[in-house]
Amino acid sequence: MSFTHLDGSGHARMVDVTQKQPTVRAATARGFVRCSPAVVAALRDGSVPKGDVLAVARIAGIQAAKRTPDLLPLAHVIGVHGAAVELVIDDDGVSVEATVRTADRTGVEMEALTAVSVAALAIVDMVKGLDKATSIENVRITRKTGGKSGDWMRPGEA
Repeated sequence: MSFTHLDGSGHARMVDVTQKQPTVRAATARGFVRCSPAVVAALRDGSVPKGDVLAVARIAGIQAAKRTPDLLPLAHVIGVHGAAVELVIDDDGVSVEATVRTADRTGVEMEALTAVSVAALAIVDMVKGLDKATSIENVRITRKTGGKSGDWMRPGEA
């Protein structure tokens, strides 16, 4: 078995994608920030002391998608040509979804996961003074399109 991110001596390396042709690619990731009923109420009525939680989380997620190679040492620097972060408050917390798009040589799955993760972290940071038990759950890729491996959707995801 060979590993794409290891050279013949077992040292880490970035996969060379120079010869690959750029194609349109997209990836969507989701996660959930579990909050207490008091935090959910504060999110709904806009009374979180630190300010507009959803606006901060949305911007944090978009910024994170663009900075993924700074955080993951073997991730390629690619053009993030589109990034959207959607946040929905429900009775148990906040659903986070990010879709990232590119026209490049490699996919944007890590960018989508990073966007969701950092948006969720921003929510935790904004509400931790109200409830230190707030937690992040179930961050995952739900779909991807384009590239050599084609389209994929996680079973059970709409």
